[in-house]
Amino acid sequence: MAQAARRRNPRGQGQVLRDQLVEATARLLATMDRPETLTLRQVAREVGVAPASIYGHFPDLTALIEHVLKLRYDELGRLMNDAAADAATPLAELVARCASYVHWGVGHPGEYRTIVGGAMPEQLGPLNAHGAGEELLNALVRALAAAAVPGGEPLAMGKESTAAEQWQAGLILWTGLHGLVSLYNSHGNVPWPALDDLLAQLLGLHTGRSKSEIEDIMAGGATAS
Repeated sequence: MAQAARRRNPRGQGQVLRDQLVEATARLLATMDRPETLTLRQVAREVGVAPASIYGHFPDLTALIEHVLKLRYDELGRLMNDAAADAATPLAELVARCASYVHWGVGHPGEYRTIVGGAMPEQLGPLNAHGAGEELLNALVRALAAAAVPGGEPLAMGKESTAAEQWQAGLILWTGLHGLVSLYNSHGNVPWPALDDLLAQLLGLHTGRSKSEIEDIMAGGATAS
């Protein structure tokens, strides 16, 4: 059966098509087995327009994908900032940021893969989507430095450490968070412990804090400094 012709958007409603292109691209990136093979023709087919129609809104596929990645990073960044907004202590802020990151990644596996799954062109990686991914990481680095007890654990780097050490510690923590989300999503048949239990252990290693202290914060009883 021939595909029905798409009705032209009324004058002044070009934003409607732009939004449809963004939504279609986000959906395809989150559901394709190989998102790195996405083409403008596929996006156009998903929306029901000619490929040439896309150029009035985005100069090329890279710009369209980059826009989607920035929206995803902004979404995750807002979620982490909102979760940390009412934190009473530096440790509570770190726990809130990391918990929201992990739970969003597990709850949105396709979207998570889109931004950090490695199946994107290198220029669209986490630290290059208009700085969105970098700011997310910087916030994590700052929160970890404020919450960690220096010398409490081999991985703990507190406020007295250098900026380079804090940055490296943040990268290592992010690696752990990413590994937790990625393995949890990819190997659902593994008898995983509770997600928050794994996260509490991970944060204990990186902050020099006890697992029970972190679990108390997760349960809403933040009293640690």
